[in-house]
Amino acid sequence: MQQTFYKYQGTGNDFVMIDNRQQTFNKKDIKHIAFLCDRRFGVGADGLILLENHPDFDFKMVYYNADGNESSMCGNGGRCLVAFAKQLGVIKNKAVFEAIDGLHHATINDDIVKLQMLDVDTVENYDNHVFLNTGSPHHVQFENDIENFDIKNKGASIRYGAPYHEAGSNVNFVKKESDSVFRVRTYERGVEDETLSCGTGVTAVALAMNYIGETEKNHINLKAEGGDLQVCFDVKNGIYKNVWLIGPATFVYKGII
Repeated sequence: MQQTFYKYQGTGNDFVMIDNRQQTFNKKDIKHIAFLCDRRFGVGADGLILLENHPDFDFKMVYYNADGNESSMCGNGGRCLVAFAKQLGVIKNKAVFEAIDGLHHATINDDIVKLQMLDVDTVENYDNHVFLNTGSPHHVQFENDIENFDIKNKGASIRYGAPYHEAGSNVNFVKKESDSVFRVRTYERGVEDETLSCGTGVTAVALAMNYIGETEKNHINLKAEGGDLQVCFDVKNGIYKNVWLIGPATFVYKGII
């Protein structure tokens, strides 16, 4: 069986995109999804995303981690899916779509996609980290020597340790460069390694840094390993609304496997 796919990346966070509006893709075949994401035997990606029809909105997003399991929201994946929808002619420059965490609004101008994320009303501040959910769960902590830090092993120990255990959390290590610029490296569950960028992760970092008083800015630049992203938001009484993730989403190639 042949499968047509499209490859997209958003600041190095890469995805296999499949047009599933005709419902021809077997969503229960975890091994096949993992194979497509395998960088040695398949296409290679941090995740696989299906674009499907929706009765009320422009489209539906179905996201799978590289391990083949359906997962929580992926911010860069959502931005790439908006670009994919435009390439398919499903949208022009604006979109409203449903993902696992609810409705998302987005705009696209050239290759820059602006994606509205969830409102966040709960931020948990602990002695050495912050925890919050931006569509996916995120642990955020400072690391001054971020350039030489062992992200994979340290991230895995936190991801599988207390209090997260089997359910797990994504883990973000942060270095402050200025009041409006933070460098971020992320260990992603489901990929079980560092990714070059994580959209829900940089969103979590931006909100966390504002919440704990490391910045009073509400438009923050995040420097991921794969490129720069921006997060802007409104905050009132500790509730974050109008949260937008902004950055490039780039078509790489189309293929058949």
